[in-house]
Amino acid sequence: MAEKTGKKAVRARELEKNIRYHQNRYYNGEPEITDDEFDALWDELRSLDPDNQVFTEINSESTDGFPKEYHLIPMGSQEKAADPESFTAWAVKMPFAHFIVQYKLDGASLELQYENGVLTHAVTRGDGRVGDDITRNARKMNGVLPELPGAYGPGGATPFSGGVRGEVIMTRAVHRERFPDKANCRNAANGLMKRKDGTGCEYLEVLCYDAAPGIPGSPFTGHAPFSDEIEKLDWLASCGFSVVHTEHCEGVQAVIDYRAKVMDIRPELPFDIDGLVIKGREIDPDDLSRPRPEKQIAFKFSLEEAVTVLREVFWSESGATYTPIARIDPVRLAGTTVQRANLVNPNMIAELGLRIGSRIVVTKRGEIIPKIEALVENPPDTTAIVQPDTCSVCGTALADEGTRLYCPNPDCPKRLHHRLEKWIDVLDIRSFGENLIRRLFESGRVRRIPDLYTLTVDELAAMERMGNQSAERVLRSLTAKKSVSLAEFVAGFDIEGIGVTMMDKLVDAGYDTLDKLFAASGDDLQAVYQFGSTLAQTLVSQLAVLRPEMEDLVDSGALEIKPPVRNGIFAGKSFCFTGELAGMKRNEAERLVKSLGGSAKSSVTRDLSFLVTNEPASSSSKSRKARELGIPIIDEPAFLALARGETIAVEPPEPAETSPAKSPQKDPGNQMELGL
Repeated sequence: MAEKTGKKAVRARELEKNIRYHQNRYYNGEPEITDDEFDALWDELRSLDPDNQVFTEINSESTDGFPKEYHLIPMGSQEKAADPESFTAWAVKMPFAHFIVQYKLDGASLELQYENGVLTHAVTRGDGRVGDDITRNARKMNGVLPELPGAYGPGGATPFSGGVRGEVIMTRAVHRERFPDKANCRNAANGLMKRKDGTGCEYLEVLCYDAAPGIPGSPFTGHAPFSDEIEKLDWLASCGFSVVHTEHCEGVQAVIDYRAKVMDIRPELPFDIDGLVIKGREIDPDDLSRPRPEKQIAFKFSLEEAVTVLREVFWSESGATYTPIARIDPVRLAGTTVQRANLVNPNMIAELGLRIGSRIVVTKRGEIIPKIEALVENPPDTTAIVQPDTCSVCGTALADEGTRLYCPNPDCPKRLHHRLEKWIDVLDIRSFGENLIRRLFESGRVRRIPDLYTLTVDELAAMERMGNQSAERVLRSLTAKKSVSLAEFVAGFDIEGIGVTMMDKLVDAGYDTLDKLFAASGDDLQAVYQFGSTLAQTLVSQLAVLRPEMEDLVDSGALEIKPPVRNGIFAGKSFCFTGELAGMKRNEAERLVKSLGGSAKSSVTRDLSFLVTNEPASSSSKSRKARELGIPIIDEPAFLALARGETIAVEPPEPAETSPAKSPQKDPGNQMELGL
């Protein structure tokens, strides 16, 4: 217990140090992390050390000339959902079914503080409690009222004292015409609002969406001139504020349908949004004062996204395939600076209407490569994206199937070379490095996979920097794989779109021998889950071309294809691995699963049996989703115990968004016993 407490204290000190550092960077206009990343640090420290002095002090070390000011309305972080399932899970727990739905503006939060109807302070988000007082800049912004007209206080008898929340935005038109050098409207707006002289703030607008009565030190005090969220919005509009667009939805499905509609019209809006804010009609001051309000949620279009500019497209060559990769203006996503994004294929470029200079939405989910999700707009000066016409190696005209741009020449040297590399990689033949493969290929000695199995020690030893010992090690590594699964065998031949996972689906569907695969038609394979017509036809046509090479490899006795395991200890179970394993590589763990009759998945889905990670408390996307779905999360020793047929004890999965401070203490008696 003492060791656990000590670790918490060390972690709390680290968090306090990081928070102070990032507060100072923010206050000086040089933030290194996103608001969500700062919120995560803040929430973790609060859970470990709720009395830490960082929560009560005002950071005043800014060198930009802006004084610090407390918020009247705390700007805590919101619950977030990025898909209908996550939103529904939140909505069904709420005591209301009528939802107030507002655009989630992609700008910078600002609180306008009024005393007796007169603007006294305009405060940036800061750390959620304290921000920069940029009143002199805010007065230049469109939508900021220096004085509220008339007596808009309680009963219309006294002027209003309290806070008005809004978002500082820059319209797309202004960004395009005056600040095209900035990656997106949000970055441009943030830069202008923190300028010492306020230059350019006249190009910014403030859209309001919240208000509360109160005075410094006594928020939510006094009578409000509104009794619910609808009256609040009406009151803001009657004062003369520009109010964020709002809809009223009855029921969960109406919200989901409205979100889909907004996602469709998003490119046509005059400003950037990244989701919807959902709340009930009733005003709950206690909820608003929480670090993370429970009765409202940000229903985002994606959990991790940013708007930026597409600057260039280059074509990555892998085997026969040419894949478009985008170079974009740098943006922060998931704690990293992103400068490239995957465009997948020519169809995606056409479907999204992308051009060089397009403003785009980029997302990053988990650890995968960032992806361009949507077009925001095409300014007038954009240019067309040019795709290559011929193979850079053999000169053959490239084939464009929409979903794939590739060299159709079966004897293209680049294609043959890549197939050899793929074979070595899939079979995990470790002593065969890329350099050795390249030298053997360029010499002409090895051009096809069966050629590998005719190599001799003398041939290899005669190569530069090899020798007998190295040659023997290479051949031992190659011949050690005497038998492979059908999935590995076919995947090793580098057929586009056919990896081990897709082959496993065919094996499970009954195509569990090479002869059955050779006899299958495109229509047969298309009936298998996730096999569309294009992929099915690609496999059939490539099997016909590669059949002599495949049969030569098996008939020579170089290796055998082992039958699938049907009744192993993992039969009917599926595993997904995330993070580093200590005793084996991830692909070795996946092979172990398959050798015991189970299946290995690359993502967390509802039918997953176990998520395996050596950091069970991780907040990674896979761990969060597993907790949301109630999927057991086990570590590597527990996984190996299951592989030995043992029963293990597992803590029931906790809700993904529950902070340690709010979680019930784990009870050793409250465990599940899991076995196979």
